[in-house]
Amino acid sequence: MKRYHTKLLALCISASLVLAALAGCGSKNTTSTKAPQSTVTTEATTENVSTEPPLLEATVTNAASTPNVEQIDVTTFPLPDASEESSIYLEPIAGISDDFIRGMDASAVLANENSGVTYYNYDGEEQDVFMTLAQSGVNYIRLRVWNDPYDENGNGYGGGNNDVPTAIELGKRATKYGMKVCIDFHYSDFWADPKRQHAPKAWEGMSADEKCNALYDFTKESLSEILDAGVDVGMVQIGNEINNGMSGETLLPSVMNLLSSGSRAVREISETYGKDIQIAVHYTDINEADKIDRIAMNLLNFGVDYDIFAMSYYPFWHGTPENMQTVAKNIQEKYGKKVVIAETSYCYTSEDGDGCGNSISGKEDLVEGYAATVQSQATIIRDICAAANEVGVLGIFYWEGTWIPVGEATANNSPIWEKYGSGWASSFAGHYDPDDAGLYYGGCSWDNQAMFDFNGYPLASLNVFKYLEHGTTAPLAIDFIPELYLSCNVGSKIILPETIDVIYNDRSAKEQATVTWDDAQLTAIDTTIGGTYEVTGALDDGTAVTCHIDVIMMNFVQNPSFEDSDTSMWNITYAGEKNPTDFQKKTADAHSGDVAYHFWSESNMEFAIEQEFTDLEPGTYQLIAYAQGGDMSTDSILELYAITNDKEQTASFMVNGYANWQEPTISEIKVTNGTLTIGVRMRCNAKSWGTVDDFTLNRISD
Repeated sequence: MKRYHTKLLALCISASLVLAALAGCGSKNTTSTKAPQSTVTTEATTENVSTEPPLLEATVTNAASTPNVEQIDVTTFPLPDASEESSIYLEPIAGISDDFIRGMDASAVLANENSGVTYYNYDGEEQDVFMTLAQSGVNYIRLRVWNDPYDENGNGYGGGNNDVPTAIELGKRATKYGMKVCIDFHYSDFWADPKRQHAPKAWEGMSADEKCNALYDFTKESLSEILDAGVDVGMVQIGNEINNGMSGETLLPSVMNLLSSGSRAVREISETYGKDIQIAVHYTDINEADKIDRIAMNLLNFGVDYDIFAMSYYPFWHGTPENMQTVAKNIQEKYGKKVVIAETSYCYTSEDGDGCGNSISGKEDLVEGYAATVQSQATIIRDICAAANEVGVLGIFYWEGTWIPVGEATANNSPIWEKYGSGWASSFAGHYDPDDAGLYYGGCSWDNQAMFDFNGYPLASLNVFKYLEHGTTAPLAIDFIPELYLSCNVGSKIILPETIDVIYNDRSAKEQATVTWDDAQLTAIDTTIGGTYEVTGALDDGTAVTCHIDVIMMNFVQNPSFEDSDTSMWNITYAGEKNPTDFQKKTADAHSGDVAYHFWSESNMEFAIEQEFTDLEPGTYQLIAYAQGGDMSTDSILELYAITNDKEQTASFMVNGYANWQEPTISEIKVTNGTLTIGVRMRCNAKSWGTVDDFTLNRISD
């Protein structure tokens, strides 16, 4: 150890002399240095090269680097040290580290560029997209790797045609701008995820053990090529979203052996190249927390050697941030592993850039509190980072924020997608993946979730990575107005709200704004018939507002089918000491849904279930209910009833067989003072049985 320190000191002194000489050059341009395995990086400022210890250590490592490794000039960009003015507003995340992974999956860049796409910087000038990412605070690039994404004639499968040479070219560009690289081995020739885990063509017919050997060899050879090219690999994923299998194997022991083979290869390469490469295993569907825990337990029980539990967290698919935090804490505390969010994203528009449709587009896909806007895209990614940082997650990778459209939405872009692989899949992938790519090949379904617009210009939301620690200042502005929907009963008057909720870029500004509606549009609506209508309006500042109106036969009964567990609006009475009824969850016995009001007893029964209304609009109403059952004696009394302030109306019925649904109806119920009680009562024999479901109360006329 002492001899080592003496040698290190000598190297440090030599390095100091070298750096002092470099500093004397007096260059005022962006500083660049050589970056082999331990990358020497400097900030893109006008400062001279620093002689602080971190640079000395890097220089020492450089001196002992593997001789076959290509040297890459590196330029890096500093994060802000204070809040900055921006067109987007972001709250700072207190205590977040500069080492927090601000990652971007940029796997489709090369295919896009080959297809004619141009990327620009914030000044509107053409620029390497990796430089723009680095300037925006991105510090890690994730690149997927497929074994052989080509058919026998050399035609690419699409999705970026992400083979090892592609990863090398993109990885070198990422390294050039000071970003580390995560290599995402799918161990497939095309997309691998919970739905599909096809083995590479070259592994067809292999046993599970033979695949382990092939996977080990592929990992070592590929990773060596990537490192030899000078790519600064900091993390390797051994498999992609492998919840349900890997490389065509689904049996748990086989999958675990494949993982161990990949892990062993990465560890050996790390040692050979003197690199601390973190090994990640990657899963999705984290909304099913119990299943994720079983996966982590299996990894432990089989002794899989890994460092990071990587998980996909798309907020529109995978539950709440709180659930994500629960899963992450469990992995860290119970299994002692680090956690990273390997994939996440959100849309900035609902538009389709290339005419092939979007994975996320409709209003039903949006997360509550966030719209399809640039501000909301930035805000939700900031919020995911804050939630992740709060529980010690290493960071996030935004999935394919650079995958923008190739061609206009109105054009036939298929020839370009087919030739360069810039669409989700080409027709050539059909033979390899007939059930998915063979049916749905086409363009990019992710362009509205990119962080560049359809023409290649960076969105303001891309800077979210730069602003995580200190946030931004921005003029208060409306981000979006939540969609306004109203239902109006047939024959009723439409009453539009005078004020509506408005969501500002500063989410702490919770305000309502006055709206002026177009009276001509409103009066033109005929409420005597059903239909769907829109009425437009404007806020005081001129912001347009739309109200969507459905004129329908409204059902005024609360929890009419008992699906809601809160049944407090229903009043149940019965004779005797024991209630012969219950809310039974059994789909086969329900008229709709899963729950129905059920009755059965060893003794004779007398009971009623009813609901009271006190604020109904005056008019004529119709009441319907559904009932089925059997073993009922002929002297039993079953009645649907409606009680107004001046009289009671009933409709008698009888149940006569399983699933033979009866539909008792009272058609002329006059409500004058807003009060009404509706219900079903029964007096029936012992061991008769049945269910009541789907009460419906409609206002049918004035």
